[in-house]
Amino acid sequence: MTSQRALLIRGSEKVIGHYELLLASAKTEQERELYRQRIERELRLIRDLQREQDHRAA
Repeated sequence: MTSQRALLIRGSEKVIGHYELLLASAKTEQERELYRQRIERELRLIRDLQREQDHRAA
């Protein structure tokens, strides 16, 4: 995996960790849904980066 791709994946993992903390302390359902959506978006970004690497390796 390229160092740039690895850096992006690590960054997204850190962002997910921050959103998980915010999700745990969310006071309204609207806040919780917002953080869940953002976590899912970061997970999709990670999957896309990993898939791109897999395609290049094939």
